[in-house]
Amino acid sequence: MDRRSLIKTCTAGAACLSAASFSALGASAKPKSYGRALLVDERGQALKASSLVPQTNYIFHYPFEATPVFLLDLGKPAVSQALSTKSRDTYAWPGGVGKNRSIVAYSAICAHQLVYPTKEVSFISFRKTRAQRGVQDGLIHCCAEHSQYDPAKGAQVLAGPAPQPLAAVLLEHDAKSDSLTAVGTLGAEMFDDFFKKYEMKLSLDVGARAKNAVGDKAVVRELSKYCRNAIQC
Repeated sequence: MDRRSLIKTCTAGAACLSAASFSALGASAKPKSYGRALLVDERGQALKASSLVPQTNYIFHYPFEATPVFLLDLGKPAVSQALSTKSRDTYAWPGGVGKNRSIVAYSAICAHQLVYPTKEVSFISFRKTRAQRGVQDGLIHCCAEHSQYDPAKGAQVLAGPAPQPLAAVLLEHDAKSDSLTAVGTLGAEMFDDFFKKYEMKLSLDVGARAKNAVGDKAVVRELSKYCRNAIQC
């Protein structure tokens, strides 16, 4: 994504650091542009941002057919945040989008052991109230090794062995239509490792299209409807 696209994305979210601030931070992990995917409901209609139930787990796939993403309305503004990857590349997460700047999206692939939600089971999800080993309410918690991420702060790691934040998925919000569009990622992607680790399973679950880029639409579902067994630890 070039500088002009970055500014456009941040302006749409109304919650980013300025381009000057981004440079001042010495940011080295730049946004990565993928195809634009309009978020739609299960009927194929454009999802209204205002229809999202606050603090409810939603899931869609982006930028590839097999890579899951958490979509959350936190119910409170999420402001821009300076973060860094495992390799110490810094970046400025632009914050939430939508009328209240409360809508965020992150790769649902845990940064530690690449745990992710499947249709059968999910060991990672947003927790409205603290889990048994939680450090606070309102975190994304992975039961595999109890890594915990704060979605209100760019999915920064608050506890557990995860070495870096979840990769953010950049969203644009159209105030006129109240629609949401995924446009790229920011932070440390783990897609190559994900495809390598789960090659056999993905070939069975998704088939040959697992590594295909999503089309111009991405279907959003509640995690409870997508996954048969969301583990609470």
